[in-house]
Amino acid sequence: MKILVVSATQFEVKPLLDFLGIALPTTGMNNANIDFENKDIQVLITGVGMVNTAFMMGRYINSLYDIVINVGVCGAFDRQLELGQLVHITSDILSEMGAEDGDEFLTYDKLNLPGEHIFSENYTISNPFIDSLKKVKGITVNTVHGNEININKVQQLYHPDVESMEGAAFFAGCTRAGGDFIQIRAISNYVEKRDKSKWQMPLAIKNLNDFLINFINSK
Repeated sequence: MKILVVSATQFEVKPLLDFLGIALPTTGMNNANIDFENKDIQVLITGVGMVNTAFMMGRYINSLYDIVINVGVCGAFDRQLELGQLVHITSDILSEMGAEDGDEFLTYDKLNLPGEHIFSENYTISNPFIDSLKKVKGITVNTVHGNEININKVQQLYHPDVESMEGAAFFAGCTRAGGDFIQIRAISNYVEKRDKSKWQMPLAIKNLNDFLINFINSK
């Protein structure tokens, strides 16, 4: 079983890195320093954002993995989701791709240009830790939303449940890798005017890494 974990930052997967014996991770590919029976585990730290994610995946993913899993924190539009909750993002949209036409925003599919802006996972296996998570729809952004007018606009356009800065780029990068690829994130905050005092980052990271360690042990 060959597993690749992809994260934007070391911070988001620090407990996992400690568990795997990766003491001084750098941006790029890291191999686990402990031996799991029949498991080859690697961690790719890409840097924040869709450009870094796409570049690093294009640079490092040149072999077949049984499963590639993108993990990190995210913001939630859906207030029915709880802070700290893990979600399984099955589709993701590059929501800023498009064009302005006066006050109207034209989504990419209306421009009659080649290429895609909507991407989906490839998940064919069955795992109880993954299957128990709520499936949601994500958007990927360069600028995290914090303005109520813009939040309302993007909700009307795409009806997203969550947003991140890497997810759709991860899905796009995985199409050349083969095997299964999925995106799992923990909700650290709601999408609203920025107020970090309301965020639950430690809880989100704890829950995310507990999941990852259980997932690795279960394979």
